Formats: sequence, structure tokens, C-alpha cells
Amino acid sequence: MSEPPGTTVSLAEAPSTDAPSKPLTAQRVQPLRRPGRWIVTLAVLVVVAQFVHGLATNSFYQWDRFGYWFLRPTILDGLVITLQVAALSAVLGLVGGILLALARLSRSPVLRAVSWTYVWALRSIPLIVVLIFLYNFSALYKTLSIGVPFGPAFFSFDESKLATDMAVAVVGLSLNEAAYAAEVVRGGILSVDQGQHEAASALGLPKGYQFRRIVFPQALRSITPNYVNQLIGLIKSTSLVFYVSLLDLFGSAQTMGSTYPGDIVPLLLVVTVWYLILTSVVSVIQFYVERHYARGATRSLPPTPFQKLRTGLTDLRARIRRETAL
Repeated sequence: MSEPPGTTVSLAEAPSTDAPSKPLTAQRVQPLRRPGRWIVTLAVLVVVAQFVHGLATNSFYQWDRFGYWFLRPTILDGLVITLQVAALSAVLGLVGGILLALARLSRSPVLRAVSWTYVWALRSIPLIVVLIFLYNFSALYKTLSIGVPFGPAFFSFDESKLATDMAVAVVGLSLNEAAYAAEVVRGGILSVDQGQHEAASALGLPKGYQFRRIVFPQALRSITPNYVNQLIGLIKSTSLVFYVSLLDLFGSAQTMGSTYPGDIVPLLLVVTVWYLILTSVVSVIQFYVERHYARGATRSLPPTPFQKLRTGLTDLRARIRRETAL
């Protein structure tokens, strides 16, 4: 029977010819298939497996000699020197970088010019040249004095007695590190919103208090990841102090390699593993420092590795329960 002209039939009233289907909550969502991703993943796994197999089976690496040298007193003594040089240079370099950054941001044209010249010069000269120049500094200036320019000296001292191998290494690395740290700190300070400076000035806070309590803590969020990169580079740069007669980790391995030529490769592997351990520890510290200074800037703090592991295990158990229920 046909409908009279001018009448309509709604979809709700129309008879359904489709077969009854499952409710949406009971239907399983099929993920989009990505064959290219699986192919690339498989190729990467094959390359990694081949690399690991080569490391484990190639007799050229001499892993038995690696185990012999890894904890030898000579290597550990060099490791201690590396840690001392890196720690002292990192602290002094950061302090010098902060002072240079403040000088670059100063209203004094003299301070700005001196700071810019220092950064330009130290970033242009290779570190090995700076170390060798300082190592031979006593040949240029046998005595150093403090007093009136072109006038009498208040006191003087023998430079050769102060310029020990450790002092030369720390001073050279600190001078080089300060130039790079200055740009890192300056970039972090400039990243702070100008409104923060204006609000602090409107409250009548002293400039020093503004910097210590308001500007610098916010700048640390930008400074930390960049300076940690510098710190990792500093740890690796300590290998150059071997050229100023300081037996650090790399220098100790080089000395042992000269005495035992057949163990050069395992000694280099020992140095490589120790540097990997040191940089990994610094990276872990960086994560927690960044997480600390992220408070108040993000809605939720990034999860720690243990929290990620616990969440992954929880999701895996939930997925297994769903699979078994279906």
C-alpha cells in the first residue's frame, strides 16, 4: 500500500532490513595495520642482533682481558682523577659562566665588551691549545705579581710552584667551560618572561633578590638540559689532560697500552665503558633535576622510569585479562 502524496516516513519508523549487530561497547576496535613499521623494526632488530653477536664472538675484543683491566688499581686511580677534574671544572666553569652571562646582560659597555671578547676567544681556540699554552705558561711569566699597574707590586709568587698538573688541567677546562656556560646561562635568563621582571620590579624587590629568587629558578628549566650537554662534553674532554702529563682515566689506559701492546683494544673498551657509566649517571641526575624544576610549569610531572615500568606492567595485565575474557 503506497503512502498518500505529501507524507514522509522517518528513519526511526522505517522497517530495518539489517541483521541485528553487537552493541558498540562489545565490538573490538581493530588497530590500523602498518606493515612498513614492522618491516623497519625487524630490520633494526636484525642489525642490532648482528652487532651484539659480533661483540660477543669476535676474539679481537679479548673480553677476558677486558675483565682483567676493568677494576685494576691503575684504571681506578685514573678514574678518580677524571672525576676530580670534571667536578672542579664543572663548578668553576658554571660560576664563571654565570658571571660572564651577567656581564653580557649588564648596562656597562665595558663589561659587555670584555665578556663578549672572552666568550668569542675561548670558543674559537681549541681546548688542547689552551691546555698546552697553560702548561708552558711559566716559560712566558716566571713570576706573577699583584699591585699597582706600572707601579710597585704588593706581593708576587713563583708561577711554576702553583702550576701543578692538576691545577693546569682544572684551570684550562674551567676557562673553556665558562665560555660555553655563559651562553647557556644567558639564553636561560633571556627565556624568562619579561612580565616576571616587571612584576618583581613593581614589588620593589632588590635586583639581587629578583635574580636569586625569581629569575634564576625559572631560568634553570632552560639551563639544565643545555648545561648537562656541556657537562657530558666536559667529562669526555678530560681525556685531553693526558697531554699535560696528568694520568686520568684515558691517560692510565694509554700508559698501560704502551706497556702491554697486545691489550690496547680491551683497554680502550674499558675506557669506553667507564665513560658510558659516567655519562649515564649524569643523564639520570639530569632527569630528576628537570623533573624538580618542572613543578608549577606543567599540569603533571613526567613519570619516573619506575613509574613507567609499573604502568606498563599494569597495562599488560589488563590487556591479558581482556584477551582471555573474549
